[in-house]
Amino acid sequence: MTEEHVPEGFAASVARMVDQALSRLQLPEGTADALKACASVIQVSFPVRFRERVEVFTGWRAVHSAHRLPVKGGLRYSPDMNQDHAEALAALMSYKCAVVDVPFGGSKGGLRLDPRHYDEPCLEKITRSFARELIRRGYISPAENVPAPDMGTTQREMAWILDTYRDLHPEDLNHIACVTGKPVELGGVPGRLEATGRGAHYALEAFFRNPDAVRGAGLHGGLSDQRIVLQGLGNVGHHLGLFLQKKDKAPIIAIIERDGALLDEKGLDVATVKQYMQRTGGVEGFPGVRFERDGAQLLEADCDILIPAAREAVIHRGNAERIQARLIVEAANGPCTWQADQILRARGVTILPDLFVNAGGVVVSYFEWIRNIGHIRLGRLQRRHDAIRGQHVISAIEMLTNRSAPDWLHDSLTRGTNEIDLVRSALDDTMRLAFQEIFETREIEGNSEALDYRTAAYLIALRKIMRARMDLGVV
Repeated sequence: MTEEHVPEGFAASVARMVDQALSRLQLPEGTADALKACASVIQVSFPVRFRERVEVFTGWRAVHSAHRLPVKGGLRYSPDMNQDHAEALAALMSYKCAVVDVPFGGSKGGLRLDPRHYDEPCLEKITRSFARELIRRGYISPAENVPAPDMGTTQREMAWILDTYRDLHPEDLNHIACVTGKPVELGGVPGRLEATGRGAHYALEAFFRNPDAVRGAGLHGGLSDQRIVLQGLGNVGHHLGLFLQKKDKAPIIAIIERDGALLDEKGLDVATVKQYMQRTGGVEGFPGVRFERDGAQLLEADCDILIPAAREAVIHRGNAERIQARLIVEAANGPCTWQADQILRARGVTILPDLFVNAGGVVVSYFEWIRNIGHIRLGRLQRRHDAIRGQHVISAIEMLTNRSAPDWLHDSLTRGTNEIDLVRSALDDTMRLAFQEIFETREIEGNSEALDYRTAAYLIALRKIMRARMDLGVV
């Protein structure tokens, strides 16, 4: 591999993007370094005994900023996991929470392992051992550090961590809030599984509601008029793709996965492709469409919108010049390196940044945490009251018109508000407000020339974090 194609470290790439925003702020000497610094990081190595062998696993948990407590961020299982990743992702979490006004600090962590190589009983032993290491050192608790699922982990792992925490701290009344992204039966909130994908969809909808934003990206029409390439059909990409197809009728012309990519100008059916992947383990052999063995090549396909929704650094200085999309929507964490970001900006490509687009997961995690701390289901106190008020409205309409209200109106007003309705409504509102703040910051800070969305988002985040830390008496 030549030097020009060697990607810089993830943490360094995030830091350089932050520096770009910091250069626009008038800060006392040393303040910028304090804002970027990771407050703490722990590395743990622990043995796990299986039937015929003992394996040693290494994991990390980083805390970037504790200006708000608890700190929040996922736990991922990946063979690429390392301290650099933990610190970079923890920093992104701090900025992400600030952009969408979620009162958490930023944390992240994970284990270096490929979960596909272990069966469920083995993964449970590994997860519980890792959780014990973190809990005993204060890196998991409902008041200080709350993990969630990330790449390679699911609701299942969160349930194991919750049970392990409860065993170690049976006296903690709020033990159920030590993790989010749990199964609903164990205190999770409806809508959390889809949250990151749905939040990305709300982010795209907010963008396309703004004619100036659409025009500035060199696009025309609505979401249904855009040809979309989707990279990654995991939890985030799958849900986002479903929402784009079901609600917006948007044509997804390519889907890129680990073993290759599918291309069909008429549009691919996300649900059908996902079902095929679950049966076969990949996209190769999917009938009736073109298969490309080197899936990364389709990142450079002719399209209107490119959505990287899987891994970091898939767009780098080696391919940024060949990206043809007018709009890149970062549904994954760090899919564009700093070098790629510079190249794409110079070429006039619009990028909706990760710290905004994929914040839906932590937004809904916040709702789940509040639900757990409050020990009451969201909307429980007012649901029946809302239904009764709706019935009064129906009765008034029928009295005034001397006609029966249509069934759709009756059902809409008298069924009361379900918990998932509240979650989705609040997530939609959060993403709309965040986009509006980013868009306005671009124009205000850019003077005669609007800023890029990433720098505007970082400016918002850094100012909020700095104000919070100054209120606490620290930089």
